[in-house]
Amino acid sequence: MNLGQWIGLIALVLSLYILWQIREVLLLIFAAVVLATTLNRLSRRFQSSGMSRGFAISLSVGIFIAAIVGFFWLIVPPFAQQFNELTYRVPKGFQLFNTWLNQLETRIPVQLTPYIPDINSLTKQAEPLINRLLGSSFAIVSGSLEVVLKILLVLVLTGMFLANPIAYRKLFIRLFPSFYRRRVDGILDRCEISLGGWVIGAAIAMTYVGIMSMIGLFILRVPSALALGVLAGFMNLIPNLGPTISVVPAMAIALLDAPWKSLVVLGLYFIIQQTEGNFLTPIVMAHQVSLLPAVTLISQLFFLSFFGPLGLLLALPLTVVAKIWVQEVLAKDVLDQWDNKPPRETEFVIVSEKSLKRESEAELDGFVVETTTDEQDKPVMDDEIAKTED
Repeated sequence: MNLGQWIGLIALVLSLYILWQIREVLLLIFAAVVLATTLNRLSRRFQSSGMSRGFAISLSVGIFIAAIVGFFWLIVPPFAQQFNELTYRVPKGFQLFNTWLNQLETRIPVQLTPYIPDINSLTKQAEPLINRLLGSSFAIVSGSLEVVLKILLVLVLTGMFLANPIAYRKLFIRLFPSFYRRRVDGILDRCEISLGGWVIGAAIAMTYVGIMSMIGLFILRVPSALALGVLAGFMNLIPNLGPTISVVPAMAIALLDAPWKSLVVLGLYFIIQQTEGNFLTPIVMAHQVSLLPAVTLISQLFFLSFFGPLGLLLALPLTVVAKIWVQEVLAKDVLDQWDNKPPRETEFVIVSEKSLKRESEAELDGFVVETTTDEQDKPVMDDEIAKTED
């Protein structure tokens, strides 16, 4: 390797190291791009009905802000009320459990009495777990400010991208060589279409899960059914793991109302997720995005391992964009062209074969002529020899 190649290799390694160090910032920028793309497509729909660009963007942003405010307005107050009720019922539940243990000691044989747990021993065993939970809760509270700042950063970047998307698009395209910029522009168009399809498919799945969960919880008379249904729909943005997270508060609230309801709620969520995962999502996502289920799960584990919770939240849109870039750049532009030769080289080979054939035929003709000349000259040489002998 010469000096220029070594410099290029060192620059590549340093670039990858810097990108790895700022990976969380890049994820936040990608989240802003996804949000700006969604709002931009919505504003285009409004523009097609005759609205101006500024009014369409303002209306799209207003709808988004109203959805966020409505979500927190529906979720936070009922959950705060249920949490206060939970803090009241947990000590009462411990008292009932202690009473039940005392009654059990009077009904079983004396030989089995030492094997019955005492409430005091259970409390001592649970102290490390309680301290761990408290420590994690303090960590969550301390990290809430960081989360708020990240959300504000994403919203500010979204507004900037939405105000002038063409300028940022051109800036990104100029990072590539001039001969490949038109190709990158087409790839970005495909990414925008696929992200829009993913948003539509995710919205359909969220609506189905939220409505069905809310109806089922209303039938079971579980408190805060509307809030739990909205939470189940929102958590469906995270496939495979989101529904598991959303069922925990629903079961906890149902347990406060009646113990048997928590098991019924678990069965209800299981049926909803099975119908959504096996029937609705494959049909919708195959039409909109065409992602294989195994690829979806692997991508979630990959992005969760490397980028944390934010990577898990953005796993699907990241997979959609990565799939398009791999298909267009790696598959079509590199691998599919690996053994293909340009037409000019093929024509050159054909012409070369014809010329070689003509040259070989000319050499054969010359050989025949020379041979004929030798055969005609041979009798003359014999006559000359005979005259010399005479």
